[in-house]
Amino acid sequence: MTDEKNSNEDAVENPDGAPEAAAGAGEPAADDRVRELETELAELKDRSLRALADAENTRRRSQRELGDARKYAASGIIKDLLNVSDNLQRALDACPPELREHDEQVKNLVIGVEMVAKDLLNAFEKHGVRKIEPLGEPFNHDLHQAMYEVENTGKPSGTIVEMLQPGYVMHDRLLRPAMVAVAKGGPDGPPTGHERVDTTA
Repeated sequence: MTDEKNSNEDAVENPDGAPEAAAGAGEPAADDRVRELETELAELKDRSLRALADAENTRRRSQRELGDARKYAASGIIKDLLNVSDNLQRALDACPPELREHDEQVKNLVIGVEMVAKDLLNAFEKHGVRKIEPLGEPFNHDLHQAMYEVENTGKPSGTIVEMLQPGYVMHDRLLRPAMVAVAKGGPDGPPTGHERVDTTA
């Protein structure tokens, strides 16, 4: 009888014993859950940063592509007009100076053709197009196309000694290389350095 009473008294003195034990057992589970949430939060933050970086890269790329599209928008039609410019120059070259001096009509015709050729080149320049006439310059693979070599020119090897067709550059892009002939077998010229030119226009 006394033992039963003591047992009941112990139960009364510590009525919260079972909940305390349960709370102690639940603490590790709560810590694990916190760590899981922190890991998930870090992953979500990393994904957000990557998404923002991708969006910024896409924006910059789009701006660059839009800028290039505007900058080189006229490259197609200008390429088609290069032959027109060449033919105008050929027409001028085909008329000998003495004929211009002695025939007033021919002289006036030549002046008209010269004006058209000049206006065409001015229109090219407004769109950032520059004519390449490299006679006497060192050969540049980025700007020139060698058609053949010429020996015994007295020029350093690799020097352009003939220009068969001028080239054109639009801003920093090559529209058409200059067709040239280069010296062969002469003294070695000084090494030349040049920037590479974009050829995707």
